[in-house]
Amino acid sequence: MIVFIARRLVISFFVLLAATFIIYVLTALSGDPLEDLRQDNSPQKETKIADRVERMQLNVAIPLRYLGWLGSIARGDFGVNRDGQNIAIQLGDALSATLQLVLAATVLAITVGIVIGIISALRQYSGFDYTVTFAAFVCFSLPLFWVAVMLKQYVAIEFNNWLADPSIPPVVIGLLTLIGGLTFGALTVGERKRRLVAFAVGSVVSGVLFTVLSMTRWFADPGLGTPLILAFGLAAAVGSTILVAGLQYRGPLYATLGAAVIGTLSSPVLGSVLADPTWLEIGGLLLLTIAICAGLGYALGGLQRNQAITATILTGVFTGGMVFLDRLLQAFATYSVTVRGRPISTIGARTPNYNGDFWHLNIDSAGHLLLPTLALILVSLATYTRYSRASMLEVMNQDYVRTARAKGLPERTVVVKHAFRNGLIPITTLMAFDLAGVIGGAVVTENVFGWRGMGFMFIKGLQEVDPGPVMAFFLVTGTTIVVFNMIADILYAYLDPRIRLS
Repeated sequence: MIVFIARRLVISFFVLLAATFIIYVLTALSGDPLEDLRQDNSPQKETKIADRVERMQLNVAIPLRYLGWLGSIARGDFGVNRDGQNIAIQLGDALSATLQLVLAATVLAITVGIVIGIISALRQYSGFDYTVTFAAFVCFSLPLFWVAVMLKQYVAIEFNNWLADPSIPPVVIGLLTLIGGLTFGALTVGERKRRLVAFAVGSVVSGVLFTVLSMTRWFADPGLGTPLILAFGLAAAVGSTILVAGLQYRGPLYATLGAAVIGTLSSPVLGSVLADPTWLEIGGLLLLTIAICAGLGYALGGLQRNQAITATILTGVFTGGMVFLDRLLQAFATYSVTVRGRPISTIGARTPNYNGDFWHLNIDSAGHLLLPTLALILVSLATYTRYSRASMLEVMNQDYVRTARAKGLPERTVVVKHAFRNGLIPITTLMAFDLAGVIGGAVVTENVFGWRGMGFMFIKGLQEVDPGPVMAFFLVTGTTIVVFNMIADILYAYLDPRIRLS
């Protein structure tokens, strides 16, 4: 493994070196960096031109300029752009903005896409499978700029207007009721009568839920409350137990249920801490939650102790997330008043000159992140869903999966421990390219929503024929791609023991 990593690092170094030379030369030859100054009619025109020529070393041959840039990079100096601004500072701000924009969207797209793809594969040729396939192809074919504009119009402008009187029209409630029933029916496996019963139950639940939300004006002053947090926590306890350990042993189930109850009851106890916390305190509470859940799983897990610890930690973290979300929603009404009833923003990363407590500042960030995150998720989600479905269908037909079933192993064990692990191998390649690519920024999304991230920095550098910012962008993205592809190669050996990197 060490020899493999060393070999890849050496090869990647020379590949990056050649690529940086090509990009530098192409950028330098792409236009005239003095074009704007040549059209300047001010008395200082010649002085400005001389300053820029000296700053960008335009009187030096391009290969020599590249060698000078390479020497500065070796010393850890990114230099300055054509206006004399420090590129390292620009790069730090742009990278921070890009990570804030695309990291959450990419992680959510990967997680949700893989889960939906696996369920679709396990429910092949069902109503759910056909629906997911249709939705995936529709989302995959939508232009990103069009999706972004539609989100700005209907999820921001129209939704902000609707929040002034958040009552759901009866026609919309009827449509949501139908969608809820169809979703329940599509997720149900069995004969037609069973699916019809699931459709009826889903329709009733959805209709009652949205009617209550409309009558109570929940969207104007949202919140979960202790009963809903407990219900979600108990559902997560059962789900995580089924996924990790199965229900044939009671120890893991008791541990996860205990974690859900303890997490729900901790919300009133931690009232003073959660009034205006810091991220350091939130991180401390997360570590405390993991420690308590691990101890609970160890004490009650019995023979399935390891699985109980994993399931209990998942339940505890999920319940803690519900408590965090409840506190965030409780601050929504007061935040909406401070921003004049426009909580969903259409441009920028934050409200200018806005000050508030921890919850208000995070709602402000979430309101600015919502639209670009949704735009990126809708496009990426389709890709991960289709890849996950195809990979799982291929794996589920392998001989070792049939052998596992023939041995009498539970279906959960066959899917989670045998099929899912090997089905992740093609997805790992896709994730490596995607996670590395998003560091380069979402150029279209950043332009539509006014984010000054890596994509904005790259486009501006090209327009100004300024190799400094372009090379800083390329150096970060190129190195990230090399690193993530190496991580993917290493993960192959972990996911499939048959792969040997030596």
